[in-house]
Amino acid sequence: MSSAPGMTSFNHTGASHTVFHLLGIPGLEDQHVWISIPFFMSYVIALLGNSLLIFIIFMERSLHEPMYLFLCMLAGADLVLSTCTVPQALAIFWFNVREIALDRCITQLFFIHSTFIAESGILLVMAFDRYIAICYPLRYTSILTHTLIGKIGVIAFLRSYCTILPIIFLLKRLTFCQNNVIPHTYCEHIGLAKYACNDIRVNIWYGFAILMLTVVLDVLLIFVSYVLILHAVFHIPSQDARHKALNTCGSHVCVIILFYGPGIFTILTQRFGRHIPPHIHILLANVCMLAPPMLNPIIYGIKTKQIWEQVAHVLFIKQK
Repeated sequence: MSSAPGMTSFNHTGASHTVFHLLGIPGLEDQHVWISIPFFMSYVIALLGNSLLIFIIFMERSLHEPMYLFLCMLAGADLVLSTCTVPQALAIFWFNVREIALDRCITQLFFIHSTFIAESGILLVMAFDRYIAICYPLRYTSILTHTLIGKIGVIAFLRSYCTILPIIFLLKRLTFCQNNVIPHTYCEHIGLAKYACNDIRVNIWYGFAILMLTVVLDVLLIFVSYVLILHAVFHIPSQDARHKALNTCGSHVCVIILFYGPGIFTILTQRFGRHIPPHIHILLANVCMLAPPMLNPIIYGIKTKQIWEQVAHVLFIKQK
């Protein structure tokens, strides 16, 4: 792959690179300052929205229910995911800080991939929460105790960290003697591994196996959960009760679409959109990192009455 003009001095052969250079969004370098505006605004909204959500759920005892505790975990994962990527992109856009050490690059991709898997796991658990709430309403609080919720949260994060941890060693064994210019705003596994001189088939197959056994499996189990939920809902005799049950799932379904939708679209464009410009692929990849953290608290804030009431109370408490 050819490097950008003025970056050829970064290309060496015969030695393993310890420093890489992130291009940002290739082909749109002259537009970086303008592109930074939605990045910055999205990041600020994500920080404020998710921090406020966590604060409200922790402070308000009436929100110490399973659904809101899982939502708190989701907000925490969103904060980590956006913070792993956006500040790096803004440093490129604003200050032309493109250099990134190999160890820092690997650390970044570790937290990006592990947090993404953790968030996928949390969405699966939230689907299970809705299934219990609708199909077994009388046993809801006795099944999903605070102890069990804590254990589920620990398992979700341990699963993500343990599955991504081997990637660190798979990358550290490689010799990076090819081009060290990465046409992206952040580091990711195969995007880094492809610059190695070694055989990276193990990296490719391990990455594929992780994807299948975590994210794809989560999507399938979420689909099964909602099939069972819909089956139960449409057997409820009362139309009002049926509408209320569906409404409680609305926010979660929106978040699921928002989280998996851009990722699926990105994979499809990479697989079939061979004539799509590289900057479109990079922009789509950033949408996957930016959109969920920014919009999740807005969706839950608008569609969940209890959260909206508490937000209004916190923001307008002086007027009351």
